[in-house]
This record gives sequence, C-alpha cells and structure tokens, in this order.
Amino acid sequence: MEPRERYNDPIEAIRTAQDGHQAQIWTALPGIVQSFNAAAVTVSVQPAIKGQMRGQDGKTTQINLPLLVDVPVVFPRGGGFTLTFPVAAGDECLLVFSSRCIDGWWQEGGSQPALDQRMHDLSDAFAFIGPMSQKRRVGGVSATAMQLRSDDGATYVEIGAAGVRMKALAVTLDAPNVHFTGTVTADGDVRGAGISLRNHTNGGYSVP
Repeated sequence: MEPRERYNDPIEAIRTAQDGHQAQIWTALPGIVQSFNAAAVTVSVQPAIKGQMRGQDGKTTQINLPLLVDVPVVFPRGGGFTLTFPVAAGDECLLVFSSRCIDGWWQEGGSQPALDQRMHDLSDAFAFIGPMSQKRRVGGVSATAMQLRSDDGATYVEIGAAGVRMKALAVTLDAPNVHFTGTVTADGDVRGAGISLRNHTNGGYSVP
C-alpha cells in the first residue's frame, strides 16, 4: 500500500491520485536499440529507465519496461532528401511518445483517425537516434566547424569558416562530369582513364 493512502488528509489523497495518473503518461525516455529493420525503417528498443512495481507488502522493486517493437526511426528529412545512417544494436536513442494512437497514420500516412483511444502510450513511440550518455559520448567534437563524421573521428567532412575539409582512407566520386571553377592542387600523383601525371618534388608534373 502507498503510505500516503493511510493519511487522513483529503489534499494528500488528491495528490496521491494525481501522481498515479501522471505515472501512466509517457512523454519521452532514453532507450537502447536492440535491433534495426532497414526495410521498414523501424527499431526494437529497450527503454533505458526502469519502472517500479509495488508489492502487496508495500515494497517497490525496479523492473525493465517492456521491449518496444516496430518503433519508427526519425531521420532528418525534407524536400525530397533524407540523411540516413546505419543503426546498430546498442545505439542510444530518445523515445518520444505521441499523445494519440499513431497506428493509422503509420500504415497509411496523411491525416488519419486514431484507431484506439489510448493516450501517451508506450505503443506510440518514435525513436530519434543520437542522444548519448556519458559512457557513450563521442570525443573530439569541433567547437568551430560542422562535421559529418565517424564516432572515432577518423573519417569526416567538415564545413567551417575557412572552407570545406575532408578526411578519409579513400574517396570515390561517381559523376559523368566534374567541373572545378578554381585552381586544382594535388600533392600526389594524378591517375585515371586516359591520364597519368606524376608529381615531382619541384612541384611540376610529367607524363610517366
């Protein structure tokens, strides 16, 4: 029994009832991805905050909330373009719960009626991949430029006030035409179909 239920205080009784009601309203929680369905763009997620269960003796125990399945993944998207990235088991995410049932909208898109009267329910989550705990935070975050990067920082595309910088083991550009409007400088050899230029220490190029 909740100890406050024994109080002979109507105000405290109202507060107890309100607390019980609020405990059933889900807004947002951190979660841990268990699996990713790339075809459906959904994840199975374990909420990372435990729930409480009170026994008949009044004692509470910490329990895992149920595994959430078929949770839509939120990728940055708009105007016919989408930024996607692989999602792996163990990735942390933010679960946001819709205030109404999303089943009809999820299946058909557009404006749909709520197929169930549930509100703020665990069944109606969206997963925003990216929030990180201190145990999983990335290091070396640039304070002066925007980066699209690997977690270890070994590969990145950086946009800053000084220009654009790219670091990678290899870069493949698949395009029928490439147009440079300025001077092109290469520190190494330039090779390709029908062309092979070797860079010399004096800065000049020759055909090998």
